[in-house]
Amino acid sequence: MKAHDGMYIDGAWRPAASGETIDVVNPVDEQVIDRVPAGTAADVDTAVRAARAALPGWAATPPAERAARLAALRDVLVTRKDEIAETVTAELGSPLAFSQAVHAGVPIAVAGSYAELAATHAFEEKVGNSTVYQEPIGVVGAITPWNYPLHQIVAKVAPALAAGCTVVLKPAEDTPLTAQLFAEAVDEAGIPAGVFNLVTGLGPIAGQALAEHPGVDLVSFTGSTAVGRRIGATAGAAVKKVALELGGKSANVILPSADLAKAVNVGVANVMSNSGQTCSAWTRMLVHRDQYDEAVELAATAAAKYGARIGPVVNAKQQARVRSYIEKGVAEGARLVAGGLESPSPQGYFISPTVFADVTPDMTIAQEEIFGPVLSILRYDDEDDAVRIANGTVYGLAGAVWAGEEAEAVAFARRLETGQVDINGGRFNPRAPFGGYKQSGVGRELGAHGLSEYLQTKSLQF
Repeated sequence: MKAHDGMYIDGAWRPAASGETIDVVNPVDEQVIDRVPAGTAADVDTAVRAARAALPGWAATPPAERAARLAALRDVLVTRKDEIAETVTAELGSPLAFSQAVHAGVPIAVAGSYAELAATHAFEEKVGNSTVYQEPIGVVGAITPWNYPLHQIVAKVAPALAAGCTVVLKPAEDTPLTAQLFAEAVDEAGIPAGVFNLVTGLGPIAGQALAEHPGVDLVSFTGSTAVGRRIGATAGAAVKKVALELGGKSANVILPSADLAKAVNVGVANVMSNSGQTCSAWTRMLVHRDQYDEAVELAATAAAKYGARIGPVVNAKQQARVRSYIEKGVAEGARLVAGGLESPSPQGYFISPTVFADVTPDMTIAQEEIFGPVLSILRYDDEDDAVRIANGTVYGLAGAVWAGEEAEAVAFARRLETGQVDINGGRFNPRAPFGGYKQSGVGRELGAHGLSEYLQTKSLQF
């Protein structure tokens, strides 16, 4: 798609307040493919005012009509699926097949799920002598990351619109073209002017202005824990609600009864997917000491197969960050069994699929989020030891457990301090709540739990 040179505000593309722009770079060849406006606090203010003006009408719109608009939005995304995939591939660098299946396919499913929820959710109920109403919380400031650019937008905007809220979106500066494409889809779907607004810009400028704006009732942010803390502090000072989906350091626990080869191969694929740029990726593989050497060999072999099959990381800064963690792993005594610092391509922001063995729980690579195709394999002595290691980080976003019997895996998963656990390779469910324990965030996305984030309750007593 061709980038717009304005902001989508109040149902139209409007000139930005300044002439500053942001380069959009293809991470495969490091070439500038387009430019978008760099929004300022003035653009954010205009967008919030439009959202505030549109709020009464959209909040009063019957849920069935809101559902129809969301269904229309889903249908537009379906018709533009190929364009979505090509756009994500151009600005994120993910292989086209992955962009088609995941970056385009998952948001379509999520949008469809909220079209259904908007039509079926009980926004009113009787509780004894009271009637309890669930009402939209108001204007939502949505700040989204680059790793799943359309999915993260839809996971915030769709439930907000289903709830009757209006939205101002500030997307990641690395992937703004996908956000502009989404704005086009919103317009084509007939969603009323001002209900959805888009401001492209830098996080410290446009993002901060949105989080601080007194006209925003809820800030929904996905990104790093460090930035999430700042947004939470800003919102707390204003007694403003937040929904924060933050970092992760998820454990993939393989119990002795599991199919070791399957668990290792699926685990490696999970980490290498999207070039490791997934907050819920199982970047710590925990294996019983008696199976450890075999697991390491299997993982090294599996990782080597991904060398030419994964895309780059998103930008030069991220490439340098991931490489610094690989250097720390080696310096702290972990054993490199696949990948490393050497890039598989002479250009582009590529990182070789990397696997570390002999990793101990206190090492940096076992504690901090790397956000690249880097897997750490840790050994444990018994189940209590595995639980201690798995829970031994500040994060608690996701994880996986493998066992010969489902009941055994479930019993172990119930001991994990994390928001979502895949059992023996369980599939993604767009209706299941997603979100973290501890420093992985506050609140939930997806399904009815995600819808509830954008609602507030009012009770009438009779």
